[in-house]
Amino acid sequence: MANAPVQRMSQLMAKTLRDDPADAEVLSHKLLVRAGYVRRTAAGIWSWLPLGKKVLANVERIVREEMDAIGAQEVSLPALLPREPYEATGRWDEYGQELFRLNDRKGGDYLLGPTHEEIFTLLVKDQCSSYKDLPVILYQIQTKFRDEARPRAGILRGREFLMKDSYSFDTEDEGLAQSYALHREAYRRVFERLGLDYRIVAATAGAMGGSKSEEFLAPAEAGEDTFADCPNCDFAANTEAISYELQPVDGSAVPAAEEIPTPDTPTIETLAASLGVPASATLKNLLVKVDGEIIAVGVPGDREVDLGKVEEHFAPASVEMVTEADFAERADLVRGYVGPQGLEKVTYIADPRVAPGTAWITGANKEGMHAKNVVAGRDFEVDRYVDVVVVQEGDPCPKCGTGLKLDRAIEIGHIFQLGRKYADALKLDVLGQNGKPVRVTMGSYGIGVSRAVAALAEQSADDKGLCWPAEVAPADVHVVAAGKAVQTELALEVSEQLRAAGLRVLVDDRAGVSPGVKFTDAELIGVPKILVAGRRSAEGVLELKDRRTGEREELPVAEAIARLSA
Repeated sequence: MANAPVQRMSQLMAKTLRDDPADAEVLSHKLLVRAGYVRRTAAGIWSWLPLGKKVLANVERIVREEMDAIGAQEVSLPALLPREPYEATGRWDEYGQELFRLNDRKGGDYLLGPTHEEIFTLLVKDQCSSYKDLPVILYQIQTKFRDEARPRAGILRGREFLMKDSYSFDTEDEGLAQSYALHREAYRRVFERLGLDYRIVAATAGAMGGSKSEEFLAPAEAGEDTFADCPNCDFAANTEAISYELQPVDGSAVPAAEEIPTPDTPTIETLAASLGVPASATLKNLLVKVDGEIIAVGVPGDREVDLGKVEEHFAPASVEMVTEADFAERADLVRGYVGPQGLEKVTYIADPRVAPGTAWITGANKEGMHAKNVVAGRDFEVDRYVDVVVVQEGDPCPKCGTGLKLDRAIEIGHIFQLGRKYADALKLDVLGQNGKPVRVTMGSYGIGVSRAVAALAEQSADDKGLCWPAEVAPADVHVVAAGKAVQTELALEVSEQLRAAGLRVLVDDRAGVSPGVKFTDAELIGVPKILVAGRRSAEGVLELKDRRTGEREELPVAEAIARLSA
């Protein structure tokens, strides 16, 4: 980076815009386009312009340095991958429609890699034969592909994105735990160097599989993840990963279940209003189809079912809502009046809040009828307890009971202890110390490199534009020539001196552009320091401005250069 040529805006391929793009919804999308960092090529596909590429490269550099520091070795694997390894692990089907599939001219099946667990596993299988070859950590920084149904939010949710994915290979679980801990600390250093505000939270493994999993989240309004944070203890988790213990109660004193007429009450709201009871006293029963089989999901009436959690529980099976046609085929299922008691040929799963001994008002499986005093474990059985409700602000912390706080965030990193899922599927063994085969255990670790750029834009921008942290900014200083010949001459001279001092310099030497537009663009582009050759240029005096604080001071040329070079 040091002594790179001065970047002159008169020659820079970056056109700034005064207005937000019509399709932009989030701040990073608006500003990265307006400031000339990225341009849309197609839905979910983006081109990086020179300024954007510099920021992206700086994020890559930091990630690479911290991965190298833990002894990881960088490789470069193909993005175009064969079907067979993914079929062996089941992910050819598990990924569903998000997987880009294609055929070559001979009809062979291929995919564009979303992650590379299978390919890294096969690489290690080819290269490592003995316990002496392990442990090893391999990584790459590469473009990934996912066929998002609704690509949006600019580079935050695209169909093509840059990612660092690394994989650890150990012969023992203790070694996996150490590799996991190494990555966890490396990620902390990466995000601290990037200047990101982040949280480490418990997470679900999803299609990746494995046991322990944690996410690194950057709080931001544009985030698509919701996480819960306890203000009283160290508990933090993605809401999809929060679970509660089943706590049965004594329901022996509850009277026998009794059917009651409740005409025109097919919803929780109408039922609660008709009986004068809170919605929390009722039992909501949502019907879904899992690979065609009807499943009932029970939750308290004042809570919503988190379909994402339901899908996670039944993955890789497909989950969809029941239809009018399904009700027509099943006379025993009465729309709006379904209850768990007496259900036949229907698996019943429930949230832990529907614990044994709890009493409910629920459907009686008859039109216009409900039942009260229906007790879980007495009048109906739950086949499986699963945390399926949408977590709400104030829900008790699973660890200490304090009301949880909820916030939106952008996922910027995810680490997994995969265990032997992929090694089992692809038969990855090495010879152990006793000469017998040992099944290898793995970890998988990802950082969204291009997504981190968007997260930084979301967190650091202000009402004037982008405001990059120093280590990722496209330049160290943005020199602005106010417009006159003497000002431009001084700006170019100072820029060369700053370059010689080891600084990365962007200079606005555009002719025919007003000082006001140049100042506005400098704030929009967001380089940390702005140096203006303005009204006192003839005296050899410059104005130095801090982009983040807005503080300004006038300095002689030599002092300004010394200050910036310090």
